[in-house]
Order: sequence, then C-alpha cells, then structure tokens
Amino acid sequence: MATPSEKLAQSLEVLQKLQNENGLAVIKAEELSRTHKERLLANGFIEEVMKGWFIATRPDAPNGDTTSWYTSFWNFAQVYLTSRFDENWCLSPDQSLLLIVGNKTVPSQLLVRSPKARNKVTQLIHNTSILDIRASLPNKNDILVLEGLNVFSLESALVAVNADFFTRHAIDARACLAMVRDASSLLSKLLNGGHSVIAGRLAGAFRNIGNTRIADTILKTMKSAGYDIREDDPFAEKLPENILGIRENSPYVSRIKLMWHQMRGEVINNFPKPKELPTDIQAYMREVEEHYVEDAYHSLSIEGYRVTPELIERVRGGNWNPDGDKSDREARNAMAARGYYQAFQAVKESIRKILTGENAGEVADTDHGDWYRELFAPSVVAGLLKPADLAGYRNNQVYIKGSMHTPLNPEAVRDAIPALFELLRNEDHAGVRAVLGHFIFVYIHPYMDGNGRIGRFLFNTMLASGGYSWTVIPVEQRDAYMAALERASVDGDIRDFATFLGNLVESGLK
Repeated sequence: MATPSEKLAQSLEVLQKLQNENGLAVIKAEELSRTHKERLLANGFIEEVMKGWFIATRPDAPNGDTTSWYTSFWNFAQVYLTSRFDENWCLSPDQSLLLIVGNKTVPSQLLVRSPKARNKVTQLIHNTSILDIRASLPNKNDILVLEGLNVFSLESALVAVNADFFTRHAIDARACLAMVRDASSLLSKLLNGGHSVIAGRLAGAFRNIGNTRIADTILKTMKSAGYDIREDDPFAEKLPENILGIRENSPYVSRIKLMWHQMRGEVINNFPKPKELPTDIQAYMREVEEHYVEDAYHSLSIEGYRVTPELIERVRGGNWNPDGDKSDREARNAMAARGYYQAFQAVKESIRKILTGENAGEVADTDHGDWYRELFAPSVVAGLLKPADLAGYRNNQVYIKGSMHTPLNPEAVRDAIPALFELLRNEDHAGVRAVLGHFIFVYIHPYMDGNGRIGRFLFNTMLASGGYSWTVIPVEQRDAYMAALERASVDGDIRDFATFLGNLVESGLK
C-alpha cells in the first residue's frame, strides 16, 4: 500500500505533466481527478481561483500570500477568457493601452469585451475580478495579440478610450501618444467614424506632448473633410518642452521620463534640502564605514537573509571560515554577507569619486555593474550560483513577491536603464536623484536578484552627492518601506516613499 508521501508524489507528477503540456500554471478542474485535486489542495500545491479553476502555488507560502496569483494573473485571464469566449473577446481600450506601453500592473477589475458576454462580474481571489461587457469588437485588423491577450491596436484604442483616461493614466497615455509615428492610421479611423470630438481631443493631446506636426495634421485633415473640429487638451497639465522626444522609439523610456517629471516635485516637497559636498572627504568616508555593520544587517535582513552582526564583523575582519566554523556553514547567508562586504567597498569608491566632483549619475552608471558583480561573486565561487549569473541584466521575466507591479520585460530593461542613468546625470537636485534613482531602479528590476540591495546602494550614493549622511533603512520598518514602494509602483504616487526616506535622512541629520 502506498504511503501518504508516495501518494502525494503521484499527484505532483500529474500536476507537473499538466504544466509541461500547457506551459502554464493554470489548471481546470476537469484536468485533475478529485483525489489528486483534494490532495494537492490540502498540501498547498494548488489554489482555487474560482469554481472549477486553479493555479499552481508554493506549499511554503504563508496564508494570504498573493505572489502566485499576481504572477499567474495574465496567464489565467488568457486561458479563462479563451475558454469562455473562444477567440471572440478583447480587453478594454484602457487596459489595451496600458499593456501596449508595458504597464502590466494587475488590475483590481479586468474589463473585457465580447459579443457573448453577459455583463457580469466574476469574483476572483485576492480582491480581483473580471467584468465582461457585451459589446462589439474592433475590426480584425485592429486587434493585436500580446502574450496571448487580445487587445485593441494602439490607434484604435486611442480613438476608443474615454477622455478621463488621459487624466487617470496620464503617464501611460503620453507614452502611448509618443509611440505614434504619423497621423495616417489615426485619421483613417477618425474620418471613417466621423469622430470630430475625439479628433479635437487627440489633436490637443499630441500638442500637449510637443508633437505639433501630428496635432496640426489631424486638425487640417478633419477640417478639409468638412468637419467642425475644436482642439481640446484632455490632460490636466501642460507637459514642459523636451520631456519627450517626438520620435521616441521605446514606450518604456517615455514612461520612465514621464514618471521622473511627474514625481520630482513631490520628492522636493517631502525631502530635506541638499547640503554642500563635504570638504573633509576622509571624515565622510569614515562615517560611511561606521555604518557598514548596521547597514549590512538591515539591508540583508530586508531581503530575508538570516545574518547576525557577529557574522558581518567576522567577514569584515577576515575571520570568516565556512570550512572550519560551524556557524559559517549556512552558505547562502554567509555568502550574502561576504558579497555585501565586497559590494560595500566598491560603493565606497564610487562615493569617493562623487565627493571629488565627478557627476553622480555618471559614476553610478559606470560603477553599478561592479557593485552587482561584487555582491554575488562569493556565491559563484562557492558554487551556489552559476558563473553566468554575473553576466549582467536579466534575460528572463522576474516578479516581486506580493506585488501587483510586474517589472519590465528583459528587452525593455535594456531601454529603460540607460534612460534612468541619463536622468540621474541631468538631475540637479540630489534628493530627487536619491529617491527616484532608488525607486525607478527597483521599478525596472534589471537583475534576477539583488535589486533591492543595489537600489539602496544607489540611494546612498546619490545621498552623498547632496552632502547627506549614509542612511540605513531599518528592517523593523520593512512593511512601511515595501508599502510605500508598492504605492509608487502601482498607483504612481511617490509621496509616501519620499516622505518615508526623507524622515530617515532627517533623523540622521539631527
């Protein structure tokens, strides 16, 4: 007779086969026998999303953990909607535009159009839902398929969205407008539909981002066709010149630039004023070194490593011996501590360059790869990581535990990171460099691991450029720190994050 462990192994083999066949973590109830389903549910390997639908989960995840759901959400939506409506469905124009510019934040309610819909809300787990709306779909040529999701094309969505999209999602709306190369595709839809009001709105929107050529073309063409058109800017504020290039190829770069513009004023209002660079560089560097043990302990603890001040001191003093000291045999924690020490030394050299007058953004751009390599080199030497893990920016999608924000895809990372460091080079307020440098770095999440630690190194490096002291983010305030990051990432509101960091810096100045 099979033991409970052997029975669970049998159920896991079935689950693995389903995942290998589907390439997805979404399971329909009919794909599992009742016995396998109950066994996998009881042991935490699957979670019910709604009646008859499940996703694969981690059995060691705490109750209420949202990570598996947020990482599965878009796959679930694609499989579930196709199961209900075949291919006869499309996400709303608003959601289509968000996905087109790479904003894959999990919505609290996903709006879907289909002629087969029943105008019904389907409740899902973790306070999410799907609202299907009975409505006609765009022409076949106006539907794109993005990672299995049917969405409006860029031009058809811009014509279909309501005016409030431009105020509710100003950053994403402007990034979408910047993707439009010329007015031809838009005009064909505006003229065929007789959309004079929408034409006036889009003309105003294009002029808002500095693209007067497309704005004027829309106005002239619609008037030539006999329409009475009045230009109307749908945005709440005028975008200053030179924020966006009208020929910007990457929507990710546009979004990063727009986020910086929108958020910098809030940071300035909620962060201590910068000071002069210290004249006694050696004294400043000694102060930085004095923070090492405290900073290493808290920064590693925030990431879930179990380290002690004693281990950190042994690493710094060269008394770390994983072969001879039993307490050092917990290799993952010990290697993390050793890597943090080596990276900290590299960061100090970067700070020294800044204090001698080099451009802070330029230094961080040049040196941050060194910080990363030092952070993980000990784990590679010990065989815990592969040498390829030191190669640089990630080549796979990554997710943030418990966050509704989905970091940029690997291709977008290579566009967005240079844009971030260009903004850092050109920014004249050190507090903005520190807060937005940290936030946007972890928003992009360029590495498979270590993003939080590198982001906090970047924060303190930029602090040095404004004469601020090295500032430790305490592990005891991790929840507030992560909640502020989440609000900035999901809602685009940087105030809590700027205030949180500003209070820590202010307390260090007293």
